[in-house]
Amino acid sequence: MTQEQLNRYKIISQVIEGTLTIVDAAARLSISDRQVKRLKKGVIEYGPEFLIHKNTGRQPVHAFSDDFTNKIIVLKLSEPYIDANFMHFSELLAERENIKISYNALYSILTNAGIKSPMKRRKTRSHHRRKRKAQEGLLVQMDATPFDWFGDGIKRSIHGAIDDATGKVLGLYMTENECLQGYFNVTKQIIMNDGIPVSIYADRHAIFLSQKASKLSIDDQLAGKQIPDTQFGRALKELKINLIPARSPQAKGRVERLWLTLQSRLPVEFKINGISSINQANDFLASYIILFNEKFAVTPTDAVSAFRSFPDEINIDHILCVKHQRIVDNGAVFSYYGKHFKVICDGSSNLPPKAKIDVLISTFFGVKVHYKGIFFETIPFIKSKKNSAKPDKNQRIYQPQPDNHYFKHGKDGVKKLTYSETDSEIMAMLEDILFTKYA
Repeated sequence: MTQEQLNRYKIISQVIEGTLTIVDAAARLSISDRQVKRLKKGVIEYGPEFLIHKNTGRQPVHAFSDDFTNKIIVLKLSEPYIDANFMHFSELLAERENIKISYNALYSILTNAGIKSPMKRRKTRSHHRRKRKAQEGLLVQMDATPFDWFGDGIKRSIHGAIDDATGKVLGLYMTENECLQGYFNVTKQIIMNDGIPVSIYADRHAIFLSQKASKLSIDDQLAGKQIPDTQFGRALKELKINLIPARSPQAKGRVERLWLTLQSRLPVEFKINGISSINQANDFLASYIILFNEKFAVTPTDAVSAFRSFPDEINIDHILCVKHQRIVDNGAVFSYYGKHFKVICDGSSNLPPKAKIDVLISTFFGVKVHYKGIFFETIPFIKSKKNSAKPDKNQRIYQPQPDNHYFKHGKDGVKKLTYSETDSEIMAMLEDILFTKYA
């Protein structure tokens, strides 16, 4: 008998002996008078065993078998499920093992086996949580997080965006580190799949906000002095998207909580699907977003979407790129990032000498030029170097020219420089501009 059953037997014995009234026994046992009478009668007829429940020691009819319980435990402790949190593990059991079990039952099996969930929840102070926006597209929270996604000890960054009204993930893109290209790609996903949002809520990273903006004095602001936009800020202005800089991680809590969920689930999903590279991850994320939203997204208060459609006649890549102004010389050549490029004119559209142009840099199209509404392609150009040493006028120096020189065979004898021959140099330049890790 348990200690509780022994205490109950002592009280009932006192009732039988007449040293304790039924009313007092009922009060001490927190049961009714009728129950005390029933227990008294049972003990008199059957002895102390009457106080032991008849199902004690019996396995419930609906209980899981030992084989089933052991199978659950073995699966949880094996790859690729060992790092999955309990909720994710229950979903994976249904999807991959055809085992349907409630979360509470699974939790009991695993905790009784001494297994703890990798997703630990810590107690937090209660605080006022900002109410969701009424319409999807009114506010999009954007951020990036470095994490060891492949379990190889190397942190890589996933850039992401989540709608405030619905909790719907609008874009995910992985790169080696947090960079401009990552945010350009996520923004393109948002616009192509859903439309142009009203506002983007992000932190004060140098990609979003110039670090000089906080150094403007009141006198400078009153004088109308402004800090130039970052490349991302300039792109948002062209798209007429309002950029709202957050002052703390807690302010953009929805995207921060998204990272906690993805950091728990994605490494397991990557392991299950054999994903170990950035390109594989980005291909997988495009389809994973759909499944994630089906599970976690909610219905907005107002069914009318605030997303604006993007005009078909405009190339989104001509906006989500790096833009700088340059001036071409008489031969339509300009210098950029230590290299020279020649603008390709088709005859119908030419650039006047000393024209001020916009140079567009993107991993999607390379280097383009924009001038008065017209976009021009470019090719790398190598300028001849001037000889700084002044030769002696009285001394005549003969320098034989190679057989492939222009003056020996004409312009057809000189091989032109094209992108295909300098891909490595141009790609290195583009990566240095768009994938640079900002301080």
